[in-house]
Amino acid sequence: EIHIKDPIEKEVNPRLLPGELLLCEASTVYKYMQEDGSNRGTYGKLVCTNFKISFLDDDSASDDNEPQFKNKIVGENDITLQCVDQIYGVYDEKKKLLTGQLRKYPEKLIIYCKDLRVFNFCLRYTKEEEVKRIVSGIVHHSQTPKLLKRLFLFSYASAAPNNTDGRNQTVMFETLEDWREELERTKGNVKYKAVTTNEGYRVSEKLPLYFVVPICISEESILKYEGRGIPIWCWSCHNGAALLKMSAFPKEQDDSTSQMQKAFLDGIYKTISKPPYELLKTDDLSSSLPSLQDIQTAYTRFKQLFLIDNSTDFWATDVKWFSLLESTNWLEIIRRVLKKAIEVVECLEIQHTNVLLIEESATDLCCVISSLVQVMMDSYSRTKSGFQSLIQKEWVIGGHGFLDRCNHLHKSEKEEAPVFLLLLNCVWQLVQQYPPAFEFTETYLTVLSDSLYVPIFSTFFFNSQHQRDTNKSGESLKTQSGPFRFLTVWDWSVQFDPKAQAFLNNPLYAEKPKPDKSQRKTARFKHQRQLSLPLTQAKPSTKRGFFREETDHLIKNILGKRIGKFINSSDEPPNSLREFYDSWHSKPVDYHGLLLPRIDGPEIKVWAQRYLRWIPEAQLHGGGTIATAAKILDLMEEVQSLQVKMDEEHSQAVSGGVRSVPMLRNSARLSSLFPFALLQRQSVKPALPTSTWKDLEDEDDLVKRDDEFVDLSGDML
Repeated sequence: EIHIKDPIEKEVNPRLLPGELLLCEASTVYKYMQEDGSNRGTYGKLVCTNFKISFLDDDSASDDNEPQFKNKIVGENDITLQCVDQIYGVYDEKKKLLTGQLRKYPEKLIIYCKDLRVFNFCLRYTKEEEVKRIVSGIVHHSQTPKLLKRLFLFSYASAAPNNTDGRNQTVMFETLEDWREELERTKGNVKYKAVTTNEGYRVSEKLPLYFVVPICISEESILKYEGRGIPIWCWSCHNGAALLKMSAFPKEQDDSTSQMQKAFLDGIYKTISKPPYELLKTDDLSSSLPSLQDIQTAYTRFKQLFLIDNSTDFWATDVKWFSLLESTNWLEIIRRVLKKAIEVVECLEIQHTNVLLIEESATDLCCVISSLVQVMMDSYSRTKSGFQSLIQKEWVIGGHGFLDRCNHLHKSEKEEAPVFLLLLNCVWQLVQQYPPAFEFTETYLTVLSDSLYVPIFSTFFFNSQHQRDTNKSGESLKTQSGPFRFLTVWDWSVQFDPKAQAFLNNPLYAEKPKPDKSQRKTARFKHQRQLSLPLTQAKPSTKRGFFREETDHLIKNILGKRIGKFINSSDEPPNSLREFYDSWHSKPVDYHGLLLPRIDGPEIKVWAQRYLRWIPEAQLHGGGTIATAAKILDLMEEVQSLQVKMDEEHSQAVSGGVRSVPMLRNSARLSSLFPFALLQRQSVKPALPTSTWKDLEDEDDLVKRDDEFVDLSGDML
């Protein structure tokens, strides 16, 4: 039974952004908490605008108890229209997917979001007319195909005052000078040149206005096939070897065209294989990495593990966690992508060969691999401004189709694929393995992934620089004709105040390289709700006793098939690559030098902060990375205050340079879901029927054991 309390008649109005219009609303809507069946929640008003769906309760009107990490654009109970994944209606306790025109209106609405939040709204106490308006309005504005100019991006750009900083030290790569400076920074300007051939987009609408090619490539060659078959420069290594990418020719061509294209390619390869250029290795990513369809399928399965309606669903999946996680194949795709990046690094660093990445459009997996290689090899890409400049160069200006891949316009699900999310997941693996090497935190990566669905920034809402430029002109709402002035996502002050922005910066970033042997000791993996697959390590320690080795042998026999997939597969790195990998991992880490991710077995983990942050059952009270961070920040504050006292005693002026960090007092009261969710209730595991527990116990007694050490000697006697 739902405990009905009289809703307070206090009028709560939505906070509207410039250009935001209220489209429909419904009063007396009951929002459930994500609970264990108790149906607790709160009354309020549900509204839909041309920007978001928003639930307004009495707390929405007050600014008391505001979280330390508050987004100024999207509130806790706001869902941007682009963030809506699927909408279900509940009819007589049965869920039904809502799309298009509705004949019957549901008594309950469930909204699944792309940032993995789940909202449950009860409409039983709402007026029938209001239910019709709000449900049909939400479904229409968030699920049906729309025109590009209908995006809120344009409404906001024409109405909002543009008084923001804009560039924020991020290189935008919109000018020829930006490209020349990047060439100079990487010492690539001896063999490569920035070209203006595509000014006015006369070569191709898919290519950026300016890009870099080998000096020996003529303008005539670039124009011949609209830029296809031309090696485009991404980055140069310290030893002169370079990373290049190229759009492949379409495979289905008549013989004469194919012969001409083959001859053209042969000519290009010969030209860039002669001195002063290094030897060239080509890598067709469409055959060596999973297809976009495979990536989309894996992610769709993977995210279902975290879109949880209630506590019972959580515990039902908990007992099958490892098998469900493995069956999605998402972690394996991340591992394969990281392994491919290591292969490219080895060619550049050890073999001193140029690497040419080939893909149909060179705007999907090429972007992932080239970005990862630069993050691993170039410490500048591990600073905040450097990483943002990298995303601008390889993705935004590089022509990744954000509009299609994120399906912002709901035009075609066939084009949808989480390619940019795949990159962020891979970068997160590096961030959590080597935190001091990065100036930014995992919170920064999580917020960046959320910004994919906030249509006030142009960064992630176009397929190419050409599309953005051609849609820039428009009429202002103030009847002044002129181009739209779009915001860039890199101006974080639009979303967060300075106190919240401090969560994006890593206070323990190693500003100077300090190799330390103690840093290389890998912590043994302990069991929580494990976020990686429970496989034995590929390389056993030499300091083990006989019994431990025998135990490992038994576990391998028991889990042989699963282990074999990762450790004894044909996908295992070749010897030279394995030697390079093992040799690097046997030395102390230089946080400003080359970084190689650990990719064996359980080293690839689930990005807990992004995927588990809305699930109260998955929290650790007073634990997780936030508890560690809180203690470190307290120590830093103490050190800083002592430094100030010392400076005062020596009559020295205190200079800047002290990193501003938010102080997290009472870390024991925080949970591992912080800063995205405040302290939640303690989850209680529901009682399962006796028969269910019996089935589970009979199925596998290993579930109850500690994953790190399984003593099987008793079972064998």
